[in-house]
Amino acid sequence: MSRKRAVVLTDHELRLMEVLWTNGSATVSEVTAALTPPILAYNTVLSTLRTLEQKGYVAHKEIGRSFTYRPLVERNDAAKSAVNHVLARFFKNSPNALAVTLLDDVPLTDADRKQIRELLERKAKARE
Repeated sequence: MSRKRAVVLTDHELRLMEVLWTNGSATVSEVTAALTPPILAYNTVLSTLRTLEQKGYVAHKEIGRSFTYRPLVERNDAAKSAVNHVLARFFKNSPNALAVTLLDDVPLTDADRKQIRELLERKAKARE
């Protein structure tokens, strides 16, 4: 029985999910081999994949003697969940406060500013 999905992924969980999102599916050995340093031990990868399965992020299929894991949650959905968690926890559910903090603290390129302006214009037109 899977437990309630955690809102955010731990660092180890996210590293493993990145491999699965990139590859679509993978065995424990394949995930271990695909990780960038720092390398995780096979048993650590196995136990983390089991935890992800309990949390409802991945599922496995038994092929021969090995399990092949696949993501059940899309990268974009996991990212939205993490942003919503930060929004609720640190910004009292105020998207404006989050946006102001990001825009004030992060250096933006001209391309970034252009993309933000275009998004705001699209949103304004959609409300008209």
